[in-house]
Amino acid sequence: MSIWWSLHLRREAASVPLARRLLLGTMETAGVDPDICYDLSVALSEACANAVEHGGDATEDYRVTAFIDGDTCRIEVTDSGPGFHHCPAPPAPPHTATDRALPPAPVPTPAQAPEFAEDGRGLFLIEALTDHVRYRNRTGRPGAVVSFDKILKWREGAALPMAS
Repeated sequence: MSIWWSLHLRREAASVPLARRLLLGTMETAGVDPDICYDLSVALSEACANAVEHGGDATEDYRVTAFIDGDTCRIEVTDSGPGFHHCPAPPAPPHTATDRALPPAPVPTPAQAPEFAEDGRGLFLIEALTDHVRYRNRTGRPGAVVSFDKILKWREGAALPMAS
């Protein structure tokens, strides 16, 4: 059995906890281990906060899609902003991908995470809390896509793995 849902949200700060609560409710109902639920909820909150802050003008919405399939959860956050800034400088980390034939976007790696900075920690946290992360620009129109996967662990007697 698998579960998926998709939300179209206004670029407002209040949308971030809404997406987080829906994800937590879905995973708790399915029987996902609480530590995994927490990691994914923090990663989703950071991705949504980035979409709210950088995702285009105030009239634009952003989209959150979550898939639980087998023992993996994939979350994708898509906005309509300027996308990732491409520049020829540092090579992308091995788990970075782009949709276009442009140089990859500079994405923070753990060694580059600013220690006391107020900005720039969101992508670092997403990478630290999940198993696989992809950053790319949307194809054919403005916007960024951040998607990440995490291998799930289940509580004993969890509903979802038993339904398979």
